[in-house]
Amino acid sequence: MSPDKEQLKARMMAEAEAVIDRMLSDSREQDQLELSDIEHLARAAGQRIMERLTSALIDAEAQGEESGTCPECEQKARYKGRRTRTLVTDTGEVRIERRYYYCPRCRKGFFPLDRRWGLNRTIYSPELARQMVWLSGLVPYGKGHQVFERIGHRQIPRWSLWTQTQQHGERLKAYMDHQQEHVGMERVVLPPPGQDHGERKGIGIDGGMVHIREEGWKEVKVGTVFDIDLRLERDRHTHDLVERPHAAHIAYTAVLGSVDDFVPAMWALAWHHGVATAADSCVTADGAKWIWRLVADLFPDSVHIVDWFHACEHLAEAARALHPDNEQAAQRWFRKRCKDLYKGEIHKITMRLDTAELTKHAHYFHTYKRKMNYQACLEEGYPIGSGTVESSVKQFKERLTGAGMRWSRRSAEQMLIIRGAVMAEDFDLLWDAA
Repeated sequence: MSPDKEQLKARMMAEAEAVIDRMLSDSREQDQLELSDIEHLARAAGQRIMERLTSALIDAEAQGEESGTCPECEQKARYKGRRTRTLVTDTGEVRIERRYYYCPRCRKGFFPLDRRWGLNRTIYSPELARQMVWLSGLVPYGKGHQVFERIGHRQIPRWSLWTQTQQHGERLKAYMDHQQEHVGMERVVLPPPGQDHGERKGIGIDGGMVHIREEGWKEVKVGTVFDIDLRLERDRHTHDLVERPHAAHIAYTAVLGSVDDFVPAMWALAWHHGVATAADSCVTADGAKWIWRLVADLFPDSVHIVDWFHACEHLAEAARALHPDNEQAAQRWFRKRCKDLYKGEIHKITMRLDTAELTKHAHYFHTYKRKMNYQACLEEGYPIGSGTVESSVKQFKERLTGAGMRWSRRSAEQMLIIRGAVMAEDFDLLWDAA
């Protein structure tokens, strides 16, 4: 900063005092102040002080700009005076007066301060844009407008939220695509045998539908990676304290496309969160064939578990097929075979179904019998339910399948990245890295 610090301090103190004097004057005009009146007065004064302090710091920084060097040809450019622009920042609306230069060789003009601060043609500062995009990943644009107005006490139009999300969403997606290419399966180097880390990892994969304009409903493939924590809780049957697995530090990826499109995203997520270098991991998912083909390629050494609740649903369907006209008999058979299913004694289920020539129902249990050792898996600390990834799908759909929502493919792809970062609470890390 070029101005003397004492001069800057004196200016900022004078600005703050002027605002405080005005606030006190406004308060004296009212006979009695309710608490809400005090809050409104203090908030308005605080907002004015933040704007004036921001403006003072900006002016001081702008005064200290160095001579312009063209960022493209690195030749000294011509100084063309100062230009003023309005900027809406995270602390309020300010006016910036900064130096403008013109490069005769490149025939382009530029503002060094704009380049250093990452300012573009929009009126929003990068920090406010960050908050706008984050909120847009949390709630629909209309609700984001309401949150800014009621909680943030500022007017941010829905169109501006959409525009900033489109602009920065493109940047975030480009970064994620680059990261996926950088850690492709053929490029990473795994540690030597015996050097894997001991932190147990869990993986979940599932899918959900999103409406894409001019295409209809398309599947979004969702992947999760998480740490498996063991926590003491009461067994619902014995009431004993037992350790049960729970998902912690969940990370997400979601892809609008084919299985081939999803593979590099899922692998990149797993790699960045240490699945490939973990000595112990598991995959829990439903019985979709595409999932288990993918798992066989990406995570062959993990413990594979078909979701317990989906298996129970198939068992209930088989029970109704065995006893179509006797609901009580179907329930008795289902309850008895549930115990066999839990113990991994799948042959007791398939024998009855094969005898009854219920090929469709028997095929499911024949196919996944090696992935149905539920009691053993639970006792060893692996989750037997795919609720983590199913909840993740619902959270993605909550943002992308609201009433009347129709997305272009490009916008949906960008929002999936933003939404996933918001859900994982690492949006700021992604924003800064990109």
